[in-house]
Amino acid sequence: MGVSYKGTAYCGWQRQTNALSVQEVLASVWQKVTGEKVTLHGSGRTDAGVHAICQPVHLDTDTSIPLDKLPFALNVKLPPDIRVLWAKEVPPTFHARFDVVRKTYVYKLYWGPHADPFLTDTYCHVVARPDVDKMKQAAQVLLGEHDFKAMQATGGHVKSTVRTLYRIDVKEDANRIEIEVEGNGFLYNMVRILAGTLVYAGWGWLTPEEIARALEAKDRTGLGKTLPPEGLYLKEVVYP
Repeated sequence: MGVSYKGTAYCGWQRQTNALSVQEVLASVWQKVTGEKVTLHGSGRTDAGVHAICQPVHLDTDTSIPLDKLPFALNVKLPPDIRVLWAKEVPPTFHARFDVVRKTYVYKLYWGPHADPFLTDTYCHVVARPDVDKMKQAAQVLLGEHDFKAMQATGGHVKSTVRTLYRIDVKEDANRIEIEVEGNGFLYNMVRILAGTLVYAGWGWLTPEEIARALEAKDRTGLGKTLPPEGLYLKEVVYP
């Protein structure tokens, strides 16, 4: 299934004992609608407050509800900040997480002297305008395969911190800026650190050369701050 959600009210996708997750809500509604207690496998975890334009989720089911009717049946019971967009049958060997070949994230921010109360949960606010041309120049040094250990927050546990970024687009519309990043995988808080690094570059606080050196040295302190979760969206997940 493709699941879209506004993550403000949740501790992220992954079920936790001390807070409400998207996974827990969706599994509970599935049981109410179908009578089945199922395990939901997402394409990856999202942090508290992070959103998903479309997060793929797989499960095993014997439900007789037609696939084209399933989103409607679930959405009637789901809270308004979670929606199932589509459902399709996949081979028994398919896995929403382990079969991923690339993902796209979007980070949204806006600038101005005062925060906009209508954007509080869905954008990051910065006071000063970053220079988008400088942000684009800095983004070039991050493209390709690198060891991104410098862009992993404390708490990340992976065997390898080498990742490949295929594309980084920076777009500006009035006082809003979107950073879209496509890669074969991302480390813990990597996109939020990348976005913060590009904002620092846009303010003239970091040069492309300094960013390249920090990557090479695996030096987290040489890059920008981790921007808050409300600006981050999982946009697309691609499978073979």
